Amino acid sequence: MVTSDRSTGRSTRIEVGGTLSGQVVVGDNNQLIRTDVAGPLVTEAERRQLELAFANLRAAVEQAAPAERRQAGQERITELQEAVMADEPDLTTMEYVRKWFTRNLPGVAGAVAAIIVDPIVGKLVAAAGDALVVEFDRRLGS
Repeated sequence: MVTSDRSTGRSTRIEVGGTLSGQVVVGDNNQLIRTDVAGPLVTEAERRQLELAFANLRAAVEQAAPAERRQAGQERITELQEAVMADEPDLTTMEYVRKWFTRNLPGVAGAVAAIIVDPIVGKLVAAAGDALVVEFDRRLGS
């Protein structure tokens, strides 16, 4: 490509080829302003990974819980999943569910805690803001 500046009579020859991507800036006194647009903090693959963790937790409750506690355990898992996946994660519900499992199904409480402190959950909390991160660490941090 050849460009010409009529006021100065100068011309510039530019050749760009190959498999390139990005910006090219040509000329004098150019000002380039870059703005990074952040993508989602949690990817779809990470959301699926978290959903798999909840499915595994459900299976663990089915195997380990006495019959009279299975339904209640499954209900708490549903509450936990809704609390974690909300636009602003519900820390009160997360704390309550963790305590419920500690008291009622201690054999599964570790798996519940593992979900709560999972880095993906941390990303979901971080997306809701710094104040929630501080509160999360205070109430649920390991």
